[in-house]
Amino acid sequence: MQLYWIKAQAPRRVLALVKHLGIRVHLIELDLVRGDLAAAAFAAINPNRKVPVLIDGEKTVWESNAIMAHLCIRSGSDMWPATAPSEQVEMLRWLSWGDSHWSPALAPFYFEHVVKPTFGLGAPDEAVLTDRTNGVHGVAAVLDLHLAGRTHVACGRLTIADFALASMATYWRDARMPLGDYGNITEWLDHLLEYPAWADPWPRADVDGFIMAGASGAMRGPNGVAPEQQQESGMR
Repeated sequence: MQLYWIKAQAPRRVLALVKHLGIRVHLIELDLVRGDLAAAAFAAINPNRKVPVLIDGEKTVWESNAIMAHLCIRSGSDMWPATAPSEQVEMLRWLSWGDSHWSPALAPFYFEHVVKPTFGLGAPDEAVLTDRTNGVHGVAAVLDLHLAGRTHVACGRLTIADFALASMATYWRDARMPLGDYGNITEWLDHLLEYPAWADPWPRADVDGFIMAGASGAMRGPNGVAPEQQQESGMR
């Protein structure tokens, strides 16, 4: 299997899963500065020109949630409940909610307070964030209520729903997301950091089952940020 990635939040989900499950994958790190995502050769693999992308034999899978489900099925992990339809429905509910509501609400805070200063893109636009604050409170109230008495988002155990919903929210303090009053959410995020693969998902050469390949100088920041991949909530 081959996994194309950059150091951004959607690939973070998949890399954490690969490391957590001990899956051996040939990792190909793309270089934003060199224009790898814009290259015609990459567009032939993923016409969206986004990462992550997984190639498994004759199958090409893009979209991080789909890749995570595929890897779980491939490895027999119940982090995607392949043999439990009712749990699949629960998982799909939260994955859909995350993509449609949670991530779009958080993305402006991440971009303004993490991506912009990291890459010298100017001062945060506080007016934008003021307009978005109520939206964060709306979705945070939903998730916080759901997490009351729970340590994981779905199915009573660690699943890909946790990795999907936490990928951007993990940096809530640096991004100044207004989540401090939602104790169930912040406890859940801190609990996930107890999983070593989630706390440190980034690959190292020939360590923990990873094989490294590709560019060595990809654009990145100290928080694992790639600006082109972080500004839009449509990042997958």
